Amino acid sequence: MLHTLELSTSGRDEMRDITREVASLIEKSGVQEGTALIYCPHTTAGIAINENADPDVKHDVILRLDEVYPWEHPQYRHMEGNTASHLKSITTGPSQTVIIHDGKLLLGRWQGLYFCEFDGPRRRQYHVKIMKG
Repeated sequence: MLHTLELSTSGRDEMRDITREVASLIEKSGVQEGTALIYCPHTTAGIAINENADPDVKHDVILRLDEVYPWEHPQYRHMEGNTASHLKSITTGPSQTVIIHDGKLLLGRWQGLYFCEFDGPRRRQYHVKIMKG
């Protein structure tokens, strides 16, 4: 089962919690055992699993990514001026795979799924592939 979801991001750097949306798709699918692949088809955004209990974690992650990949650098050549967003998306990666057990995402106690926007605001899509097994 493949699902395509859309979202609008509000800023250049944003980590949007998508855990509930993905969990809802799994519940509706009826799959009790399997995997969910969450995939981002964009070169300036990614998918991550990280803590979702303390909102300061998102702030700190974005802060550090900005330090590692600054928006301005004298040696950047990319014409669009968003080299930093490409580097950040390479770091987070385009996808995450999560085990489905007893009809639920098998995430750790503090974990959540994030759509990571690095070049917003934009209208974005991500795909969720739910597989039995």
